[in-house]
Amino acid sequence: ASHPPIPPTPIPSEVLQNLPTFDSVFRFNERLKSLKATFFAYKQTNPFAKVVSNIPGIVHQYMNQKMHEAVRVAVQIQNDRLHDSYQRENDEFLKTIDDNIKRIIKEQVKSQVKDQVSRILPRIEQSV
Repeated sequence: ASHPPIPPTPIPSEVLQNLPTFDSVFRFNERLKSLKATFFAYKQTNPFAKVVSNIPGIVHQYMNQKMHEAVRVAVQIQNDRLHDSYQRENDEFLKTIDDNIKRIIKEQVKSQVKDQVSRILPRIEQSV
């Protein structure tokens, strides 16, 4: 026969309030403060430690500078590519316009020459 599950025993709130926290048991905050204080004191007495502690800042500054330079170069390359592309499109457009203008001028000149010839030809035929 199976027995019904036994419900958990309620724990009074004052017992829960008095339980130590994880932090209080292991005293992480105190240990961290102590380590920081010890390291600070060590840096004050040992110039080499101070120099070593400056390395991350120097590396960070160097990386920032290199990243800014890389971004600037990438933007310039993209800008140059776009400029070249637009210049090619512009050149093609201007060539098309130039070709069309030449064609229109040729057609107009042909038409004018035909008109002139058709007016002059009867006179020439009369005189011959």
